[in-house]
Amino acid sequence: MNKMSKTDNKLGLKITSPYIIWSGLFIVIPLFLIIFFAFTKSDNGTYSFTLNNFKELMQPMYFRIFYRSIKLALMSTILCLLIGYPAAYIIAKSKARRQSVLLMLVIIPMWMNFLLRTYAWSAILGRNGVLNTILTAIGLPAMNILYTDSAVMLGMVYNFLPFMIIPIYTILTKMDQDLINAAKDLGANSTQVFTKVIFPLSMPGVVSGITMVFMPAVSTFVISKLLGGGQFMLIGNLIEQQFMSVGDWHFGSAISIFMMIVILISMALMNKFSDDSGKEGGGLLL
Repeated sequence: MNKMSKTDNKLGLKITSPYIIWSGLFIVIPLFLIIFFAFTKSDNGTYSFTLNNFKELMQPMYFRIFYRSIKLALMSTILCLLIGYPAAYIIAKSKARRQSVLLMLVIIPMWMNFLLRTYAWSAILGRNGVLNTILTAIGLPAMNILYTDSAVMLGMVYNFLPFMIIPIYTILTKMDQDLINAAKDLGANSTQVFTKVIFPLSMPGVVSGITMVFMPAVSTFVISKLLGGGQFMLIGNLIEQQFMSVGDWHFGSAISIFMMIVILISMALMNKFSDDSGKEGGGLLL
């Protein structure tokens, strides 16, 4: 029995060793480097411990950047939820053949390069773009959307909406239909069935979708650079600037640590909310 257990352990180690090596090289080591640079300063090739990198974050100009980044990410996440949940619900309630077609329409845009998808909106929203051409053709005034917060938020919603739809759709398709039928048999109308049964049971998918949208939205720099025109800066742009332009890896690492903490706190809050909602939903069903 012990020999078989040792053999299984060796086999499992061989199978997982490529993943362990990959994780060590591209996740663990870079994370340790970021932590190291965040808490050190360089002076003629010598490194010493310091907290000045984090103290520098306390300046008002950086608070404005953090506020704008979190505000746009939250608004984009809310819009994705408001659009994505009905879309996921419609897909989940469709017939099997139609489900495949609708789901494919959601996934197909993700096959295109992220930069191309984002850059295409510049041609649509530009001063002489497709949108203004249509508006002027029908006698309406042109709109200046490009290089504004609205354009950045539109780019976030467009790029990250599938990450909201797919988790919610997956939960809705796996939901026990007997619970819904039982609620209807007990006299609940369609609104009550949705608010008391379907939505509480779909909260794990909602939380997953919110997490998958908020994390890339709060850290993006490509969307804000292309659709914002570099007129304002988000956290992602600030980190990119410190690493690629300024060359201050220490301050850039400190900002990265701060952003990781913000994301971890938001994930913890969402998980707690999901657990509480699940218990509440279970109580309502009982």
